[in-house]
Amino acid sequence: MALTLYVDTARWRAHQKTVVDQFPGIVPVCKGNGYGFGHERLADETTRMGADLLAVGTTYEAAQMKDWFGGDLLVLTPYRMGEEPVPLPDRVVRGVSSVEGVRALVGARVVIEVMSTMRRHGVSPDDLAKLHGAIDDVRLEGFSIHLPLDGVERAVEPVEEVFGWMERLRAARLPLRTMFVSHLSATQLAQLQQQFPQTRFRARIGTNLWLGDPAALEYRGAVLDVTRVSRGERYGYRQQKAAGDGHLVVVAGGTSHGVGLEAPKAVHGVMPRAKGVARAGLATVNRNLSPFIWAGKQRWFAEPPHMQVSLLFLPSDVAPPAVGDELVAHLRNTTTRADRVVER
Repeated sequence: MALTLYVDTARWRAHQKTVVDQFPGIVPVCKGNGYGFGHERLADETTRMGADLLAVGTTYEAAQMKDWFGGDLLVLTPYRMGEEPVPLPDRVVRGVSSVEGVRALVGARVVIEVMSTMRRHGVSPDDLAKLHGAIDDVRLEGFSIHLPLDGVERAVEPVEEVFGWMERLRAARLPLRTMFVSHLSATQLAQLQQQFPQTRFRARIGTNLWLGDPAALEYRGAVLDVTRVSRGERYGYRQQKAAGDGHLVVVAGGTSHGVGLEAPKAVHGVMPRAKGVARAGLATVNRNLSPFIWAGKQRWFAEPPHMQVSLLFLPSDVAPPAVGDELVAHLRNTTTRADRVVER
């Protein structure tokens, strides 16, 4: 009995091909939990699509991936002075976001990140003059810029932002052989490539590549037990009283899988805010919707999810599932670790 990620492999790979065809020189990204598939699986997919470079989040991920992917690895988290050394082969390229970091990586292969309107990390325009002497001692693979997500309010349009940095780098007489970019459309990338034909633009893509066709993926949790309860009966770790007659359904998938985890959201507009207030109000009386679907509806947690299972409450007017049935679960791939991945 497991929490399972079912993959329509043909459809999933067809979507991958669409993305790869739209972005020549694509750099697939595999970080965190491997977008729900795991690092080893995505390393295999990256090899299958013929990519020569795979981006990972940290040096620790690179240390794992070096045994699963035979091409070059790009570490996205920038180098920091004094970080714990991790033994890595020469085919690992380090991201770096400061002049001091470049100077400390003598002989290393590096990609220098510039500061975007994300304001997360990167060298500033004032740093460019200082880079001239620093890059002589490293093997510069290119520059990179990490842009805000699509569909959000921006201080600067994405093409204009990249264009501005290309002009600054060119004015500083820094080598512009390769620019790594993120969160650009294929049309925007082609526009930049046309404006700067001497530079190779390479898109780093994770979410759209692996998760861009949600219909190809489905999580399901197996039902382990079904128990009838009467109004007022106590149950669970916290011995709450049943609000009415019904059934307790034990389903595979708990906190160790990522069930119940939710990242904070940026909420805009009156209706989304009203819904957020309503959910918060229900939570104060221990009413929390689970991600599991049964009989066409998202069902309530009977209590907070356990480590490996969740306890759901079904009212008496809903016929319960049988042990062995599977409940569809609407889970976030980047925070979920399934027990198994099944091709279909």
